[in-house]
Amino acid sequence: MHLANIKVAKLVPKKMTQRLYAPGEVKANGYTSYLVSPRVESVILRRHAILGEHVEQGQALVTLFSEAAAEAQANYRITYADWQRAKKVGKAVISDSELLTAKTDYIAAFSRLKAYGLSQQAIDDIGKGNYSALGEYTLVAERGGVVLEDDFQQGQRVDAGDTIMVLSDESELWVEARLAANNQIALKAGDMAQIAVASGKEEQLFNAQIIQQGHTIEVKTRTRVIRLKVSNPDHSLHPGLFVDVYFALAKEEPVMVVPETALLRGADGDWLVYLQQTDAEHDHQEAGTEHDEQITFIPQEVELGGVYRVYLSAQQTWQNWREIKGVAASGSVAITGAFFIASQAAKAGFDAHNH
Repeated sequence: MHLANIKVAKLVPKKMTQRLYAPGEVKANGYTSYLVSPRVESVILRRHAILGEHVEQGQALVTLFSEAAAEAQANYRITYADWQRAKKVGKAVISDSELLTAKTDYIAAFSRLKAYGLSQQAIDDIGKGNYSALGEYTLVAERGGVVLEDDFQQGQRVDAGDTIMVLSDESELWVEARLAANNQIALKAGDMAQIAVASGKEEQLFNAQIIQQGHTIEVKTRTRVIRLKVSNPDHSLHPGLFVDVYFALAKEEPVMVVPETALLRGADGDWLVYLQQTDAEHDHQEAGTEHDEQITFIPQEVELGGVYRVYLSAQQTWQNWREIKGVAASGSVAITGAFFIASQAAKAGFDAHNH
């Protein structure tokens, strides 16, 4: 048995956690992503960040020029000066309505520049006359993150609202898993799942949490989407990466399970396991002794149930197990070497002379 790599295990019902597989794709976290876009028609003059660069909050991203921004900056200079002068002379010289008008015009001009995306420092410099290049303005990062998109060129004219950069915080990402439309599995927000990513000969595993479920069916794929969030502190995951998603479904009652290596199809297409013969003369023998060749196995037809994914810590790998029906508990089954056992049984029944 040792040479044939045949291993035997007792059949004992176990409480298992069923793993439901679904294909998935890593997505940028829509709640922590930020679209960088001009709020007025502009021409791109200079870029200050490139694709894939990690930027900090407040860091300059791109400098643009706009005629509308030039008018707004000039107007702000005037209203700022008027408001400062009105505050200095006070009600003793000007009326309440004039003071209110000066203040309102200043606030409106300030708000217009903020709406165009100018930073507080840039607006202060304009008011103090330290900003000579009217019409130029720089968009800065409203939050830290990675530049995921920068589909533009210097000198390009862009319209208001056009996306020129996308920033995303990759420390927490989304995974969108797709289930068949008729899959009525009971999942809810807060349930945990596992994300598996192929990495050479091994898999990288990440714990994820369900945050949303789609209640509509996607027209093209006819699937419904389950959205999960996954922590990504070392930036191993990136948007666009395809992953395997496994949802955990705990079984209330113990079930009889064997690894898939214990299963073999018979000549009629039915699934078989090989049970160790329980003759009294063999009961005292242990696998690996000099009497191993006397141990025999008998095929037993079984029906297959659910699939379970079990982590083997010794091999640091995952293995699929299957629920089986039609076999009694407490028996011993060959969990590896089923093909060898079947081939030996076939050889024993073969007549070389065809008699």
